[in-house]
Amino acid sequence: MTATAVPTSASSTSARLVAELKAAIGEENVLFRHDELVVYECDGYLIEKAVPDVVVFPGCTEDVVAIVKICNRHGVPFVPRGAGTSLAGGTLPIGGGVMIGLTKMKRIQEVNLRDRYAIVEAGVVNVWLTRALVGSGLHFAPDPSSQTACTIGGNVATNAGGPHTLKYGVTVNHVRGLELVTPEGEVVQIGGVVEDQPGYDLTGLIVGSEGTFGIVTKVIVNLTRDPEAGRTLLAVFDTVEDSVEAVSGIVAAGIVPAALEMIDNLMIRAVEAAFKFGFPVDAGAVLIIEVDGLDAALDHEAQAISEIVQAHRGKVEKSISWLTREEPEYKAIWKSRKMAFGAIGRVSPTFCTQDGVVPRTALPHILRFMEGVSERQQVRIANVFHAGDGNLHPIILFDERDPDQVRRALQASVEILDECIRLGGSVTGEHGIGVEKLAMMPKLFSEDDLAAMTAVHDALNPEDRCSPGKKLPIGGHCLERTKPGRHASA
Repeated sequence: MTATAVPTSASSTSARLVAELKAAIGEENVLFRHDELVVYECDGYLIEKAVPDVVVFPGCTEDVVAIVKICNRHGVPFVPRGAGTSLAGGTLPIGGGVMIGLTKMKRIQEVNLRDRYAIVEAGVVNVWLTRALVGSGLHFAPDPSSQTACTIGGNVATNAGGPHTLKYGVTVNHVRGLELVTPEGEVVQIGGVVEDQPGYDLTGLIVGSEGTFGIVTKVIVNLTRDPEAGRTLLAVFDTVEDSVEAVSGIVAAGIVPAALEMIDNLMIRAVEAAFKFGFPVDAGAVLIIEVDGLDAALDHEAQAISEIVQAHRGKVEKSISWLTREEPEYKAIWKSRKMAFGAIGRVSPTFCTQDGVVPRTALPHILRFMEGVSERQQVRIANVFHAGDGNLHPIILFDERDPDQVRRALQASVEILDECIRLGGSVTGEHGIGVEKLAMMPKLFSEDDLAAMTAVHDALNPEDRCSPGKKLPIGGHCLERTKPGRHASA
């Protein structure tokens, strides 16, 4: 799976373009020297790299409008970027052009506790809103594992999820409205502070569109009432298979946990070395199982879960009772889970994280399948994922300095995602298609499906100048490059 390219302007930076951008938003907000630009050659998807011609940092919606209009006058593509935590190359500047960094648009403009919404700019980091709401009795439910870095604008772009989406839903379930700068440079308001808007669900259309319909500058988000209390259980198993069989058993019993996460032995050892929470390093797998709600019901639910775990040859080694998510032991276990990807640096110089989805009952099969892929391709695969909703995150370990390892890692990704499709699943649950999975789209969708999606894309982004080469293949196939990017192995 490789990035695609579309026809663009000449590769050399236009002095006139840079001059106009400086005049519009200030010289200090425009980067154009190569040593400055190379920092932005990739996001969290390290396998594909391409350097933008210019990087700009608007401070408000009016700046974004000015930038887009300048890009259109010069006929150059542009791509928005938040924190760069995308794991599918969603912010890769295909063909160069202008990268619009939204990190200076970081204001929480309004918090309305009575009507339970907040209005935030696209560059607000997810956890900033969480911290701003501490003690209010409300919270913003989507909590991606990159929560301490990722922006809410980026959450909107990929329809991000996180551990607690099993009960609370993904980003689209928590967005009431958006402010969008269209590819033509017009500002449009979609949705609003009222939860149920008449007409077509354009908010749902924009969320998850990966920047291909325009640049989101503001988001109106739902605020969810804090639970009265919770129980967070650490269940330990000798084998991965037992752990995922227990996942199906918990859900089959009618219990809907707030979160249900699995970590295998390779990841347990990396996480424990990094954070020293107390995970058993000899375990085949652990489950982090959380239930929340009315305190009176939680002991009963926790006991029922413990019995299911025991029935699947596991043991609940720790049970954390909490009244708020600010309690130290609670924060420690979730820090270990959410920062697990960072711990990978202890065991591999490079990794590629996949994002397939399968039915919960297919988890034992797909994990056995991944063991076979690991053996065939001679790559190590670690697992830490949202087991409750079947959203896999196999982490394929390799060294980007070795071209053969890169090739085998990519082939392992293809095999895993092909099997997800065969099982009736999907190639992404929350990371998006970006450039990484363009070749998978014709496997997942029919030609008619892709034609319908392309028609919507062309209606809203007719010149394909906004985030070109993302999400949709052209004619059912990946486009050939007209301006090469740089592979990690180059």
